[in-house]
Amino acid sequence: MVKLRVNGVSRQYNGDPNMPLLWYLRDELGLTGSKYGCGAGLCGACTVHVDGEAMRGCITAIADADGKDVTTIEGLDPKGNHPVQRAWRAHAVPQCGYCQAGQIMQAAALLSRNPDPSDQEIVDSMDGNICRCGTYQRIFAAVKTAATEV
Repeated sequence: MVKLRVNGVSRQYNGDPNMPLLWYLRDELGLTGSKYGCGAGLCGACTVHVDGEAMRGCITAIADADGKDVTTIEGLDPKGNHPVQRAWRAHAVPQCGYCQAGQIMQAAALLSRNPDPSDQEIVDSMDGNICRCGTYQRIFAAVKTAATEV
């Protein structure tokens, strides 16, 4: 049995411990903010926090979250007012929006461990998250703005 906390709520899962965490979050808990993109951990659309670290939910087995805290976009700030979310709105970052939950979660993890990242640290941290609409300049600007608020 896998025991974990998702967005602050204690959970138990008795199924296949190798099931991707993303499937558990979306299919079992109905937390659909994290998206399925590539299924190989390459695009970042499924990014969630596991004990505060950005992880790709599509390649993280639920067993790897045993005893840990998992935060999804729904739990980052229940009202959508985390500094990164506010900066995303201020910079009108989303275009199609598909990658945005993963982008936001990646940025929030960066700023929680490094509240004053250099430009290169932002680029390096966000590099694994793909935006098919190409809003990278707005993403960068939003991360810079959020860094002034954390």
